[in-house]
Amino acid sequence: MIKRRLKSFDYSLLIVYVLLSIFGLIMVYSASMITSIQIYEVESNFFFKRQLMFLMLSYVMCIVAAILPYKKYKNNIFLMVMIFMMFALLIGLFLRGQTVNNATSWISIMGVSFQPAEFVKLALIIYLAAVYSKKQPYINDFNKGVVPPVVILCLFCFLIVLQPDVGTAAIIFATGAIIVFCAGMNWKNLFKLSGIGIFLIFIFVSVMSLTGHSFITETRMARFTSFMDPFKYELDEGLQLVNSYVAIGSGGLTGVGLGKSIQKLGYLPEAHTDFIMAIIAEELGVLGVGFVLFCLGFIVLKGFHLGMKCKDAFGSLLAFGISGLIGIQTFINLGGVAGLIPITGVTLPFVSYGGTSLMVLSICIGLLMSVSSRANLEMKEKEKLDS
Repeated sequence: MIKRRLKSFDYSLLIVYVLLSIFGLIMVYSASMITSIQIYEVESNFFFKRQLMFLMLSYVMCIVAAILPYKKYKNNIFLMVMIFMMFALLIGLFLRGQTVNNATSWISIMGVSFQPAEFVKLALIIYLAAVYSKKQPYINDFNKGVVPPVVILCLFCFLIVLQPDVGTAAIIFATGAIIVFCAGMNWKNLFKLSGIGIFLIFIFVSVMSLTGHSFITETRMARFTSFMDPFKYELDEGLQLVNSYVAIGSGGLTGVGLGKSIQKLGYLPEAHTDFIMAIIAEELGVLGVGFVLFCLGFIVLKGFHLGMKCKDAFGSLLAFGISGLIGIQTFINLGGVAGLIPITGVTLPFVSYGGTSLMVLSICIGLLMSVSSRANLEMKEKEKLDS
């Protein structure tokens, strides 16, 4: 049985994931070594060593997730415990959360700091995929089949917006919307759900304004105005975007050379996290950027293809949700780096520095491999029966 499982794994997905994560580790070292010394006053390989530790742990998590049958996560008790734990972690942020960059997104347990919202991304994908796969017989019953899981989704997004972390909330909501769309409900229910969603957003913004907690804060307005005309605010709000443009424009086809970036010398803030793609463009040029886009595009398309190929509703929705998450997060990060959308502080999947994000996304790859393995085995069994 183990031999059959090993043969059925999609090793192309694993190879691309490993190559991209190792590339990300190299770029984290290159982008962070000056920052480590100048700003954090630690050794130059501080962030590299931490990312390497998280990467090794992530590989283990990926393998475990790939080996375990994904259908075990459909268990009702597991789903209830998982959702309760995520809810407790988000509530815990308001009690003992750590504030970084004006957002209370971090929590420390037994000396280990992490972002609960990253785990919420994965938890909600599993939850929505499991629930909607069970509701297939009555998926077009709006009150019974559609609404209940969406209420849970909106509740979690609301708690994350309050941190405030609008970027992560947007990623989670959009990923949930993809799963809802792929669940197979009719267009009438989809339009009805969209209308209710717009109405609730309007109510939320209005209530926040009436209670003196305006959703449109000075910080958010600054991000929007600097995105519209970064050179007008190049000494303050537009600093990151202007220096991102300089880095991207300096790279050309092959870049200035690995480790030779000028912008990482204190000019571009968050060079090893949100804006690591700008450093890749500067040091490795179009070729480096192309490699990252190819790898991420391969993973996303592979996941969507798997979602269409898998005959099991839970596995299919799981694949669609994971691919949607990686694709949306990539778009939001690169959109901010290129000035296409306002900067949100979202990291680039598998490449940016960040242990929590790397571990969660690695588990996602493991789940995709688990779904792929099951789908391949079922296909081979069907071929045997047909022959």
